[in-house]
Order: sequence, then C-alpha cells, then structure tokens
Amino acid sequence: MTPTAGLGLKSQHYDDALACAAPGLWFEVHPENYMSAGGPRLSALEAVRARHPLSLHGVGLSLAADADPDAEHLLALKRLVERFEPFVVSEHLAWSTHRGAHQPDLLPFPRTNAALTRIAANIGGVQDVLGRQVLIENPSLYLPLTGHDLDEVGFLTALVERTGCGLLVDVNNVFVSARNLGYSAEAYLDALPASAIGEIHLAGHGVDDGGSGLLIDTHGAPVAEPVWALYRRLIRRIGPRPTLIERDDDIPAFSALMAERDRAGGELAALETVDA
Repeated sequence: MTPTAGLGLKSQHYDDALACAAPGLWFEVHPENYMSAGGPRLSALEAVRARHPLSLHGVGLSLAADADPDAEHLLALKRLVERFEPFVVSEHLAWSTHRGAHQPDLLPFPRTNAALTRIAANIGGVQDVLGRQVLIENPSLYLPLTGHDLDEVGFLTALVERTGCGLLVDVNNVFVSARNLGYSAEAYLDALPASAIGEIHLAGHGVDDGGSGLLIDTHGAPVAEPVWALYRRLIRRIGPRPTLIERDDDIPAFSALMAERDRAGGELAALETVDA
C-alpha cells in the first residue's frame, strides 16, 4: 500500500487504528516512546504496523548540538528501525542536549557555516548507523536570532546537498515562523528543493496567552485555513507527498482526526485527477 495521508498514533487510539481500513492510511510515532525491551506499547505498535505503514519521527537526537548524537539513543533507534521497517525516519533541525543536560524542548541556533558543518556531520553519522536516509524537519521559531550566515531554506538545502538527507516540511511551522519573524511563508515554500521533500506535516497552532501576539506551535488545535492554503500551494508545485496530521495536545476523537486526514487525502487525490 502506498502511504498517502496519515495520523500521529496516540495510545488512546490503538483500537481505532487497528479497526480502520482507510486506503493509504499510515501512522507516525515518536520512537522515544517505544525504546523499551518489551511491554504493551511495543505490542500495540506491532499490531498496528501489521496493518498500516509506519513512520518514526524522532525528537531526541539533538542534531544541532555541538556534540555527536548520543550513541545509546542512536542504537535504540536503529533497533526500532530494524524491527518496524518504517517507510520514513525523520528528525528535527534543533538541539535539546548540552554537556549532559537535556532540555524539554527543540531549541534554535545561529545558522552559521560552522553549525552547517557540525550538523551535516551529525546527520551523516546517523544515516551511516541506520543505513538509510533521514528526513530533517524545519523548526518553528518565535524570536529572531543574530549571527546567521545562511537563511533557513539555504541551510536546509545545503544539508541536503552535503549529506543526501531529505526534508520533512512542516507547513504549520513555516506559517508560525513567518508570522513571528515577519517573512513570506509563500516565498519560503516556493524556494525549497522539491525533489528533497519526502514528507509533509500539518498541525494546529495558538496565540501566546501572555499578550505577546506570538503564534505558538501547540499541536493542540485543528489545522488552520491559512495552513491548508499553504499546503495546497506546496503540493501543487512539488506533487503529492505523504502527509501527516499532527495532534499532540487536546486530542479529540479518532473520527475528528480522520476527518482532517481525509481532507489532506482529498487534496492529494485532486492532484492526481489534474495530472490524469
């Protein structure tokens, strides 16, 4: 089965996922939630994987840190990749560890040439251990940083060229960052290298309740209409790509998520109709 539109798999939806036979449906999980020797979570994931394609979306490799990814973490990820054979493995363009301390967030960094060299080495090392390509996700940003040598699209493109990695384009992250930092989301998406894009994420956001006016990438709301518009713009340029509906907070019923998933699937199907 060719994956089309999918959902982030939540434990409260295991039974729904097993019962659902929607064509092209796939599920994505954070591998960090399954790095154990056994137990009910792994058993449930194996049952879902027997019925649906699976993607692993990491949050713990800290690729933008000034150190190599944690070796034990990487080997645990390798074991999961070998066990579940996901059609995509992805990680974030961010850091979360420093000198043994772990931060509960995906943090930004100045896009310097030195950072490019370091992150490219980290991505290359991860791909060597896993024996496969990894997709890198663009971040959501809230405040401007100084000291950049490259813009974000240029940085991502350089990583693709140096390492052979692919891109996971989170359209909501593009929308949030563009609004917060004052640039064109449309121009950003138009400049991404189409052939490198292997997956797309769609998610909801909110407004900072502290009065700053910042948009926050909450994953706690339905996908906003401006994000759907950006998604249509992107796939009309690059063609259909596996697309995920992300929801990590205020999680609704499985049927509500499937309605958003079906909307994304409809957008992808419309492209095929036009091409035909």
